[in-house]
Amino acid sequence: MFKNLLHFWKGQDFLKQVLDEFKNMLDDSQIMFNAVCAKLLDNIAEDGLRDKIYSIDRKVNELQRDIRKRIIGHLSIQPSVDVSTCLLLMSVIKDAERLGDYAKNIFEVSKLAETPLNKEKYKDLFNNIEEEISELFVDTKKAFMESDENEAEKTWALKKEISNRCDSILKRVAKSELSVNEAVCFTLLARYFKRIAAHLTNIATSVIVPITDLDYFDERNITDK
Repeated sequence: MFKNLLHFWKGQDFLKQVLDEFKNMLDDSQIMFNAVCAKLLDNIAEDGLRDKIYSIDRKVNELQRDIRKRIIGHLSIQPSVDVSTCLLLMSVIKDAERLGDYAKNIFEVSKLAETPLNKEKYKDLFNNIEEEISELFVDTKKAFMESDENEAEKTWALKKEISNRCDSILKRVAKSELSVNEAVCFTLLARYFKRIAAHLTNIATSVIVPITDLDYFDERNITDK
């Protein structure tokens, strides 16, 4: 289905515009993610970072609304055409919008931390997981924009690894002697990292699952966990 969809996009101005805007959502979300991680983990903050993060988040939200309007307008004119395409896009743009929200949430963790996060403690728990998530952004864009099934499978494998590690981090934090503030910050980071990986994988695996199974690729592979 997705290969047909990709072929269809090439000849349709409407869907090409939507696809371009969707890629902008992913690009902007990755910019947010990288910037907030630099602030939180390395205490490197750009001037006006808060304003930049919230501005990009608003832009992502506006892109989501614009894509929705385009899709609804398209279906109102041709209600029996491109329904599968439009349903798929409606699903993945919501995932893209959530990426921006979670990046903003990570920024908010930096405000909760009483002191800059201890880099040794972070590395011991997370082992630079943020770098793998940044790689997952790149893999997801390639999988979706190029309808690359192998890349989609690759994102699923990476997502499983990230998810399992985040669960392990929570167990270690629960049994640790970290301060309350550190434990809360590390717990939130583990949950946010896991959710970002899940939303990226939902987007990537949309190229290899039926529309009815969007967002449930993990349940189709539950025995692999």
